[in-house]
Amino acid sequence: QVQPVESGGGLVQAGGSLRLSCVASGSSSSINNVAWYRQAPGKQRELVAQIIGDSTTNYADSVKGRFTISRDSARNTVFLQMSSLKPEDTAVYYCRLQKFNSAYVNYWGQGTQVTVSS
Repeated sequence: QVQPVESGGGLVQAGGSLRLSCVASGSSSSINNVAWYRQAPGKQRELVAQIIGDSTTNYADSVKGRFTISRDSARNTVFLQMSSLKPEDTAVYYCRLQKFNSAYVNYWGQGTQVTVSS
């Protein structure tokens, strides 16, 4: 089992920055893909950013140029650097780790709240 634990959320003014962290405990070796999702009140969970394999990154159009995803495999940690935050970025942010073992298995964290005030 892999248990992701997110941290770094909080309250920030529009235009500010936050860095989210996701630390994987348990059987965290050989994590293939990592991603950050978010879910705003009344909305579906959406993909924010992901790293496929070692280096291929993808971003939602709404965060391109403002957010950066990175991973430190040696420390089993995934980061999401968020800059130029907007009120519409307010959501619970979730870390998803994915391992392949005959099939892909997803491991989700509990989420961390990000609130951007105008």
